[in-house]
Amino acid sequence: MSTETPLELKQTINLPKTNFAQKANLGQAEPARLRRWAEIDLYNLIRESRAGREKFVLHDGPPYANADIHLGTALNKIVKDFVVKSRTMMGYDAPYVPGYDCHGLPIEQHVEKALDKKGKKRHELSQVSFRRACREHAADALKRQTRDFQRLGVLGLWGDPYLTMSNQYEAETARLFGRFVERGYVYKGARPVYWCIHDQTALAEAEVEYREHTSPSVYVKFPLADEAPGSRDFRREVLGDEDDPRRIFFLIWTTTPWTLPANLGIAVNP
Repeated sequence: MSTETPLELKQTINLPKTNFAQKANLGQAEPARLRRWAEIDLYNLIRESRAGREKFVLHDGPPYANADIHLGTALNKIVKDFVVKSRTMMGYDAPYVPGYDCHGLPIEQHVEKALDKKGKKRHELSQVSFRRACREHAADALKRQTRDFQRLGVLGLWGDPYLTMSNQYEAETARLFGRFVERGYVYKGARPVYWCIHDQTALAEAEVEYREHTSPSVYVKFPLADEAPGSRDFRREVLGDEDDPRRIFFLIWTTTPWTLPANLGIAVNP
């Protein structure tokens, strides 16, 4: 009888070996990985390795600094990160400077909600005080967004993002606008704009929300009256014979069918 210990099944199989942990432990591993990236200054390390290479610059259309990130802002930033990193791997020097839009209604509306919780109204504050509150809210929101974007693994110049509310940015905007004026690209005119009664401000088209509404609509055919002026000529043109017994109808479409009984006629573009 053999005294050898029988082999376990796994000992008879050539299994691959890896240094990766069996469990991801992402709750602990991700923060540790981010700390490591920060310690070695990974973003600038990559930039230095690509120094002198052809540049690929992706300009970051900034998110509003009004609240925490959501799926839309996360997807936007992740896709941009894919683009920048892929170009880096292709050999380009691909800097990425994130930015934040610190102006606009979304920020003002969040501040107004915060004031409402305190029993205050916007009109009770001076313009300077309200703008200061908006600036403070934007500063707090962009810090939270920066933290979350970094947690998503997005690499960039997070220590020095561009902010539309910074004095330097506003001064540069005014300077460039001045160049447009000097070159004759700016003129004063009039055009209709959307206006928000509640916030007392003009609205961009992107800020306008349309309420979905279903209207009753019908198609109606109107017969051509035999006694109508020019009817015989029209029948001849359409049917080829003014005495053709077939009838001619004009088809109309309306979203106000209740007005049909009061209709006196229809207009046709020849």
